Amino acid sequence: MTDAASSRRIDWIDIARGVALIAMAIYHFSWDLGYFGYIDPAAASSGPLKWFARSIASSFLFLVGISLILAHVNGIRWKGYGRRLAMIVASALAITVATRLFTPDAYVFFGILHQIAFASVVGLAFLRLPSPVLFAIAAAWLSVPFWGKSMLFDAPWLTWLGLSPFPPRSNDFVPVFPWFAAVLTGMGVGRLLIKTNATDRLRAHPPGRNLVSTALRFLGRHSLATYLLHQPILIACVYLFSLVSPPDQGASFVRSCVATCSAQYEADKCEAFCGCALSKLQENGLLEGVFKGELSQSNDPRVAELTDACSIEAFSDDK
Repeated sequence: MTDAASSRRIDWIDIARGVALIAMAIYHFSWDLGYFGYIDPAAASSGPLKWFARSIASSFLFLVGISLILAHVNGIRWKGYGRRLAMIVASALAITVATRLFTPDAYVFFGILHQIAFASVVGLAFLRLPSPVLFAIAAAWLSVPFWGKSMLFDAPWLTWLGLSPFPPRSNDFVPVFPWFAAVLTGMGVGRLLIKTNATDRLRAHPPGRNLVSTALRFLGRHSLATYLLHQPILIACVYLFSLVSPPDQGASFVRSCVATCSAQYEADKCEAFCGCALSKLQENGLLEGVFKGELSQSNDPRVAELTDACSIEAFSDDK
């Protein structure tokens, strides 16, 4: 491959990155709806949406791995690499600071951008490895959380590794283990694309020029700016809507509470318990904090006292 050929962007990769960004915006919109009380706040961190979020993060990191190989196939281009890395690191730090101010109990200290910054540096050590070796290392890396978790990694300064038995509370936690495995997999695929000359074929046959592909390509080429801007815009829109049509937090709280409780107890007793808890939380001005996940039985004795009282009232005749 000539330098000119290898430096040309592959539109298909930009489009794939644009699709991932759209998917991320959809997920974050659901998180915003939960945060403001229009849907169950736990929905974004459980069930289908949880796996949807993981698939989005995996796709981003997979594309990071491919791009890392393609960008430096003829040697590391230090100037462009340094500029890109500096932008990612600065953006990651900005997200940490912003979330520390606005959601201090679940701030982002090692999210997707932090992982990309880590991968951009550590990934350089794997640039020259062949695909089979990269795939083998990725599989081994992916397995580490299944056998390597230990209290030794529970120290705050080691939490970012992802090997603590107790996951930290964070709105976006993408630790080194196992997520760097997605980058290694992408690097292996990138090696295959080069070895089979698939990159030349992809460049020779770009996607058709239409409104959708053009928009996706634009998003993919400006992925960092899109990532940084989309969530503030979405959350501002939901906030403005909430001023016009406020959510019924009480009804949403009871739905979520009953659904969780019914997994262990009879539905009528769960309804009694959740109705009691709602009433007491509202009386003490604690509902909003509990609803948003900022207050709980484990971190606020007032909540624990109220829920204990409701438990006695609702389940006192249980054996």
